[in-house]
Amino acid sequence: MVRPRKVRRIFFQPDVTYFKPAGIPMVNLKETVLSFDELEAIRLIDSKGMEQNNVAKKMKISQSTLSRLLRIGRKKLADAITTGQAIKIQGGNFKMAVPRGRGLGMGRGRGFGGGGRMGGPVAAGPGGVCKCPKCGYEEPQIRGHPCMNKKCPKCQTQMTRK
Repeated sequence: MVRPRKVRRIFFQPDVTYFKPAGIPMVNLKETVLSFDELEAIRLIDSKGMEQNNVAKKMKISQSTLSRLLRIGRKKLADAITTGQAIKIQGGNFKMAVPRGRGLGMGRGRGFGGGGRMGGPVAAGPGGVCKCPKCGYEEPQIRGHPCMNKKCPKCQTQMTRK
């Protein structure tokens, strides 16, 4: 029996998950799929300049697994760029890490100002609606996908919870 894959910890999900060469219609493009864990490994090593052993500990994987993620991810990017393919970021065996300590939020949500949405006493719960403040477009809010992480399909403005 095959050993189950270890869940990789990631700290970043990009707002844009699709890149394509300019001037080429979508129907004529091949896609290269880059997983979120491959992107995270590339981001931490190449963009942030971290050491592989520190990144492996941070992602809670072995250094050899990290090395393999880097090699595969870099090859996918290089092949896509040199052959003019679209790059789609999706999938992978990962879990988003919960930020700890004091960050840009000034402590709100950790005992300061209440535990609900926008500092209120309780969370809004399921069944909400995401609304565009600019054009008024509305769509049902999907559990686990905050409205503030969505963009309006009509005008590309950040959505808010109604």
